Amino acid sequence: MTPPVVLVHRDQDLLAEAAAARLVTRIVDAQAARGSASVVLTGGGVGTAVLAALAATGARDAIDWRRLDVWWGDERFLPTGDPERNETGARAALLDHVDVDPARVHPMPASDGPDGDDVEAAAERYAAELRAAARPEDHGPVPSFDVLMLGVGPDAHVASLFPEMPAVRDERPVVAVHGAPKPPPTRISLTFPSLCAAHEVWVLASGEAKAKAVRLGLSGAGPVRVPCAGARGRQGTLFLLDREAAAELPPEFGRTASP
Repeated sequence: MTPPVVLVHRDQDLLAEAAAARLVTRIVDAQAARGSASVVLTGGGVGTAVLAALAATGARDAIDWRRLDVWWGDERFLPTGDPERNETGARAALLDHVDVDPARVHPMPASDGPDGDDVEAAAERYAAELRAAARPEDHGPVPSFDVLMLGVGPDAHVASLFPEMPAVRDERPVVAVHGAPKPPPTRISLTFPSLCAAHEVWVLASGEAKAKAVRLGLSGAGPVRVPCAGARGRQGTLFLLDREAAAELPPEFGRTASP
């Protein structure tokens, strides 16, 4: 894997607009090459801001939305439509405003879904859906996503992989998370093998509260203690930051900064 590339933008708004423009290009290129594309969405303030920026740009019409598969990196195990679910935010920000094929939108199961409150069964259901979508050329139990976006927490967690918790060591494609230190405590998450199956991983971070986590994630720390240090794409990894989140960058990482 190649070292991460760090891109620094002035503020969260410009970061979101730039990431949205980059995402359009990446999806269009994948669709031109293969006929379809796949992305993994993230929640949180900056992740949702990227989707809103994508919905607002006229460039979104370059995407063939009917040939796009949409997945999630993690989800809060709450009822369908709960405002805390990443799916709910993504639909409001983007998916309800574009002509996606409902069959190609793959939300993680909700707590009122077919498995009820059995989060372990719900995680396995999502793993089965990923396995069914994987092609022979993916060489594994999940698709080789074109772009997988991740937010990062102040504690350096990505998806719902929190430092030192069992999920960071789990080798299954999808894992149920119990007792997460950030509410709600019960979640579903892709694991590192699934995250790192993506062609490109984009780590999005905004605000000074994320600066330490970004520094640790770029400093060669182990992923058990610093999960964002383990989020790497097969072909490339981008850390897309605003200036506040980039305030403590290791000196070896150069910056490509917007005005």
